Amino acid sequence: MMKRSIHIGNAVSMFIRDRQLVVGYPPAEGEAKGIEKVVPIEDLGFVILDDPHIRISHALIGSLLAHNVALVTCDEKHMPTGMMLNLNGHSEQTEIFRSQVEASLPLCKNLWAQTIKSKIRNQAEHMRLRGQPHTKLLLLADKVASGDKGNLEGRAAAIYWEHIFGAESNFRRTRFGEWPNNLLNYGYAIVRATVARSLVGSGLMPSWGLFHRNKYNAYCLADDMMEPYRPFVDAAVCAIMEQEQETNDLTPALKRRLLEIPQMDVGIAEVTSPIQVAATRTSASLVRCLAGELRNLALPTWHHPDEDA
Repeated sequence: MMKRSIHIGNAVSMFIRDRQLVVGYPPAEGEAKGIEKVVPIEDLGFVILDDPHIRISHALIGSLLAHNVALVTCDEKHMPTGMMLNLNGHSEQTEIFRSQVEASLPLCKNLWAQTIKSKIRNQAEHMRLRGQPHTKLLLLADKVASGDKGNLEGRAAAIYWEHIFGAESNFRRTRFGEWPNNLLNYGYAIVRATVARSLVGSGLMPSWGLFHRNKYNAYCLADDMMEPYRPFVDAAVCAIMEQEQETNDLTPALKRRLLEIPQMDVGIAEVTSPIQVAATRTSASLVRCLAGELRNLALPTWHHPDEDA
């Protein structure tokens, strides 16, 4: 079942009634009572809180987490900065945690190499779709070794960012940069939440990564497994840039478009599904790889609608 993503950008009251999320808006001037909007909790995948004056009940938070809804909070710049997830996402969670912690270094390096190879190939395909030279990236993807010890991810990124927005764009990818970095950052945060939610749903511990091991990062594994999904965010941002004026302000309209990213179609093993479904398949395959039941991760590829006819 497809899950909805909702963005709350006003000073509202949020609570639960009859197992449904209720958003209560303050009354308009001259009116005694404000309006309410109701959403079934089981329909939700993500709730993004983007106003410092939002009031939310503890009962609602508990129900959202029980339904594996990712609750994302934003900072004063309206960028996602925190996330709450269900801690009991799977009936065999303890066993899966143990397989994560006990995974051998060669296995982790192999899985990381698969992840990076997939990311670079998806970057190459994105470049091809945009009429950019992409063969160098395909060659780099084929050379990715265990653990990506040659840092081919970094070499590919240098080529990719130099060309993806046009050779004359002078774009520089930075975490706090201006347009379109603000769009990229928001989109990546949405995919990070999507992947983290899928990892928890599969019983995995999102803080225990294959490659990322920052002790201050609670979502190291999510940062690992989202890598092959990043080029799809880039594609969504490119589409926005072709239709919108440059702005450093993440307007509600822009956020709504970025919130559609989890519904983008990707392919895994000739099966097409939205990113939020594909992320679940990726997480489930990781569980099986860690348990020694599978050798290859289920990773996304580009979906071409014209090839389905």
